Amino acid sequence: MSPVTDSPPSPPALPSTESLQLRREADLLWVTLDEPEKANAFGPRMIRELTEVYSRPWLDEGVRAILLNANGRHFCAGADLAHLESLQRATLKDNREDSRGLRTLFESVLRQQTLTLALVHGACVAGGCGLATACDFVFAAEDARFMYSEARIGFVAALVATYLPLRLRGADLRELLLAPDFVSAQRALTIGLVNRVAPRAELASQGEEFAAKTLRHASPASIAQTKELLLELIGRSLDSALEHAVELNAQSRSTADCRRGIRHFLEHRRPPQWRQDPDSI
Repeated sequence: MSPVTDSPPSPPALPSTESLQLRREADLLWVTLDEPEKANAFGPRMIRELTEVYSRPWLDEGVRAILLNANGRHFCAGADLAHLESLQRATLKDNREDSRGLRTLFESVLRQQTLTLALVHGACVAGGCGLATACDFVFAAEDARFMYSEARIGFVAALVATYLPLRLRGADLRELLLAPDFVSAQRALTIGLVNRVAPRAELASQGEEFAAKTLRHASPASIAQTKELLLELIGRSLDSALEHAVELNAQSRSTADCRRGIRHFLEHRRPPQWRQDPDSI
């Protein structure tokens, strides 16, 4: 009789979603906006499901990168018409609640400890543009077009204005929000709104290749801590920022990743490979 061996534990089940497709491949999680019949427009259900996905502590479950893409001709056409119509009858209290829901979504993306990438094609408008640019990296297909269109219908792009300064200089930020018009993928690359431009057919493969390379060369703990640091430094005085950096620098030295990295470098005179072969995960 052959000996009984313990099989590796199965990863936790993915959330059940209606407006999204979720697929896990080893340490990568693919999130696909899946309402192409309405150009993946933002509605309450999609916002709720995206928030649930991005709020989950994926790093604890072995996921090291989340890649966001979309089915259909466009990445996201902004708020859906039914939701826009409902806002005409909403009270100030209702609008605050709705706005807080968007805040929670964007904050969950910004604070997600894993690496986050958006792979954008076609139109990327308003809240969809905010979602994409809240990710750590944005890869755009050559046909991608970006617009923060809120001012065109009397809205204010207030939430995205809190984190776009992480990407853009002031002059470009003002133009995008005050004079909203479509920005091409190449223009978005020039001003720093996106990180790479790729042919549509190669968008997913280039995004995955970039994630894999990044994950090989950077430790999970370092990525998570650096992401948090970049957010926490916003708006601090120089003295406060430096003191916060001192504390994080000291804390990072006692992490398992730092101990492993130093030990490996001393023994081999090169940094470790932080990502395993996906086939072995």
